[in-house]
Amino acid sequence: MAEARNGNAPKASSGGYEINADIFCKRLKNFYTNWKENKQAFWGSADAITVAAPPPSEDLRYLKSSALNVWLLGYEFPETIMVFMESQIHFLCSQKKASLLEVLKKPSKTSMGIDIVLHVKGRNDSGSAQMGKICESMSRAGVPVVVGSIAKETPEGKLLEAWDEKLKGSEFQIVDVSGGFSEIFAVKDEAEIISIKKAAFLSASVLKNVVVPRLEVIIDEEKRVTHSGLMEDTEKAILDPQKAKVKLKAENVDICYPPVFQSGGEFDLRPGAVSNDENLYYEATGVIVCAIGSRYNSYCSNVSRTYLIDAEPVQGKAYKVLLKAQEAAINALRSGNPASAAYKAAVEVVQRDGAEFLSHLTKSAGTGIGIEFRESGLSLNARNDKVLRAGMVFNVALGLQNLQLQNGNPKTQNYSLSIADTVVVRDKGPEIATAASSKVYTDVAYSFNDEEEEDKPQPKAEANGVESVISRTTLRSDNQEMTKEEQRRQHQAELARQKNEETARRLATGGIGSGDGHSSSKPSSEMISYKNVDDIPSARDLMIQVDTKNDAVLVPIYGVMIPFHVATIKSVSSQQDGGNSYIRIIFNVPGTGFNANYMPTTKFPSSIYVKEISFRSKDSRHVNQVVQMIKSHKRSVAMKESEKAERATLVTQEKLQLSKTKPIRLSDLWIRPVFGGRGRKMTGTLESHYNGFRYSTMRAEERVDIMYQNIKHAFFQPAEKEMITLLHFHLHNHIMVGTKKTKDVQFFVEVMDVVQTLGGARRSMYDPDEIEEEQQERDRKNKINGEFQAFVKRVSELWEQPHLKDLELEFDIPFRELGFHGVPHKASAFIVPTVNCLVELIETPFLVITISEIEIVNLERVGLGQKAFDMAIVFKDFKRDVLRIDAIPSASLDGIKEWLNSMDIKYYESRMNLNWRPILKTITDDPEKFIEDGGWEFLNMEASDSDSEGSEESDQGYEPSDVEEESESVEEDSENESLVESDEDEEEEEDSEEEEGKTWDELEAEARNADKEKGDESDSEEERRRRKVKVAGKSRVPDVRDSRGPAKRPKVR
Repeated sequence: MAEARNGNAPKASSGGYEINADIFCKRLKNFYTNWKENKQAFWGSADAITVAAPPPSEDLRYLKSSALNVWLLGYEFPETIMVFMESQIHFLCSQKKASLLEVLKKPSKTSMGIDIVLHVKGRNDSGSAQMGKICESMSRAGVPVVVGSIAKETPEGKLLEAWDEKLKGSEFQIVDVSGGFSEIFAVKDEAEIISIKKAAFLSASVLKNVVVPRLEVIIDEEKRVTHSGLMEDTEKAILDPQKAKVKLKAENVDICYPPVFQSGGEFDLRPGAVSNDENLYYEATGVIVCAIGSRYNSYCSNVSRTYLIDAEPVQGKAYKVLLKAQEAAINALRSGNPASAAYKAAVEVVQRDGAEFLSHLTKSAGTGIGIEFRESGLSLNARNDKVLRAGMVFNVALGLQNLQLQNGNPKTQNYSLSIADTVVVRDKGPEIATAASSKVYTDVAYSFNDEEEEDKPQPKAEANGVESVISRTTLRSDNQEMTKEEQRRQHQAELARQKNEETARRLATGGIGSGDGHSSSKPSSEMISYKNVDDIPSARDLMIQVDTKNDAVLVPIYGVMIPFHVATIKSVSSQQDGGNSYIRIIFNVPGTGFNANYMPTTKFPSSIYVKEISFRSKDSRHVNQVVQMIKSHKRSVAMKESEKAERATLVTQEKLQLSKTKPIRLSDLWIRPVFGGRGRKMTGTLESHYNGFRYSTMRAEERVDIMYQNIKHAFFQPAEKEMITLLHFHLHNHIMVGTKKTKDVQFFVEVMDVVQTLGGARRSMYDPDEIEEEQQERDRKNKINGEFQAFVKRVSELWEQPHLKDLELEFDIPFRELGFHGVPHKASAFIVPTVNCLVELIETPFLVITISEIEIVNLERVGLGQKAFDMAIVFKDFKRDVLRIDAIPSASLDGIKEWLNSMDIKYYESRMNLNWRPILKTITDDPEKFIEDGGWEFLNMEASDSDSEGSEESDQGYEPSDVEEESESVEEDSENESLVESDEDEEEEEDSEEEEGKTWDELEAEARNADKEKGDESDSEEERRRRKVKVAGKSRVPDVRDSRGPAKRPKVR
């Protein structure tokens, strides 16, 4: 871990590391540009700048010299001296470091005209001779030279001490240039922001997936754990991201500081706080403060949360005020605002909503964060007027310290609150990188007061000598389940508000969706068989001929062979009549219902067309042959045109660059969709190259290239209960696999062979042959899964290389434990979520739904007595059809709700299926009306459910088969009403039906007529009566309820 913290340059012999020359030149240009433009303002008019990186250390520390190494070179280079001059850069370092820096000479000279001079110091060499040469290069005859250095960094080690003495002994004027480095570190490029966001996601995930569950177990089981013990466990989780369910390499991550846990009345909100050895205190009115900071590729992040146990109202108010203040500070971090605006916004909220807490508010709202945990010059206090720019990143940390609670308990009467997040300033507004960890009051406040009342023993039980104290753990478990459902409802309510606001913004800006951009019909290509008359082949006999080479049918008219392009032919047929055979050819002409974009029609609108021609022949064999040839060639031309049209819509892909070394390879794979053509299907090999994959078989024409840039999602699904292990790629743009246009390409291997026993006898489970076969199948499955796993791991490492990092590619593995059965297309399938998608990758057609593209989910046909329900997924692109997953077992309902809630997807429930096309059309036609009516809240059936709870019975979905359907409007209105009533309900209805609607005599007559039409005169009186009641129920519609009086029953019309 020391090497990771110090950033020791990797050994040259390790062979795998190279400095990214492009990033070096880009950032070096920014450095020199800032130096020249702000030479007096930030750089102290320095003519040369020297930076000396100290030796390695076990301590966690943040130095500008080390930060510059990382920023320019990607790693720290300890015991290395850098001197920047107008046209030269001098490095004084060891031989191994010099060999790594050698690659920068040419690009530096080419791009900026700056020479890099390397001074190699031997192992036992003091370096004084090399220092003398560097000082000579800085000196100018008769002109005093101003040399900039980082004043606050004390020289460490013999080399740096000697260099410091050399500078002080020379005639140089030494100035501090720390402000200049702070200025160039302040605005991050996209690669730096990605590293910070990955570090922030790790911090938030450790807090969410490791710390919070651990705290809940400790509190629930009343364990004794020290703050320092929690700190050590959390640090291990950061250094091993897999524990937090984060797919980052352990060698790239580190801690920014030892995690901080505080409770029991002792709180310190300063950045240097540490976890003491006291036990975690979690009794009533207790407060627990947690702070976690992690680094990825040397870039820092920070997150802090406060958890309240059985909080008093004043504590709850203090937390809510602090949360509002922090949100206001984050919202003020916009390009063009002064840095002080963030703290002033927080102060304004506290003054308005909780003035009594203002004196306890921290004096700053945070600092800039990046390679350094605290970037000087970017403090978010009331006095800093530095203008914010897009690309800056801040640790927005606010706290209320030394608050007092008058309860006489020294462990809780003094408490503090803290909330911190890592925030990126963007052009469109601030982006919270640690949003994965919730800070909503309902998620951080734990209540056990109700349990303690129930926890008291009953006097009667004590009298009998029997201990009846209810288990506190059991009560907490029950309470947590109840709280979990309550939290889900509250979270969904908050999501509804956010979703309506988001949809309103999108509709207001016209962001309804662009659709797929494909027209339903496209003009055909030019129908040219022969460019001139001389190309028409001569014929000895005036007989119908088919020229397959030129896609033409030659027919004799008045002794001349006239060609017709085969695409102009609509149909061809033949028939026999006596001794003659007739052939009839019908052409595509205007007015026959053919495609309006038919090329001859659009190009020659005023022409006269031949509609059909007929020929008679005595050679029936020739007639049949011609008909078959025309039909087969017509199909062939149509397929070619279709394929040509499909290829015309493809986005041009970059060319695959083959790897110069041996590519990563996975052999004996099948592909879906399969290649077309005849012959036996063959397995192929998948290879990973510099910028994409290539799959090929032994046939030269069977080859597919998949560019990394075109991959939207990548999945690896090992065989568990399935027959195949697979890799699946969902693409941004379509590609051609053989003659098929597709966005989904899958490579798979069957892990076991399908065997059918020919003999009818069943084999014993103890049969040695059977046991051996099962073991062989397990071994084969494990071997194949292992090969795929190794391939995925190596490709993931390749995707971490600098030229592919920006694509942020990774393999998703489906979570089988969250899966459910449903019918997404025509057949039932097992659908499973991944981190970013909802997928079904076994049955075709495949299902891949990107979670970030989902607007809302409507769970339909949900109700008591229903064995299955449907899921309607509405996408943010309203021009895209709603996707339905039907026949999901009701047992999966709670699991799906929990998953949707955890993914921050707003869901609604309804008792009927909705027709979504007219709904979406209404929204897109009049978005303002949709917003005014409350957005998606028209799907919220909770209010109507509570109103009609007494009239809804378990058989509400029943619809009698012997009664014709009423009009659509009546059917929709009456869908939620009970169709079968009890005898008491009938008697009550008879009174109300006398006032309006049909009488029972009229209904009796209608039922009798219906019986006659269906031939059911033999039915008994009781059966007729039952049918009559069903008819009444079918035609029933809900009336308007008066909220001031009791609800009236629906009336029969």
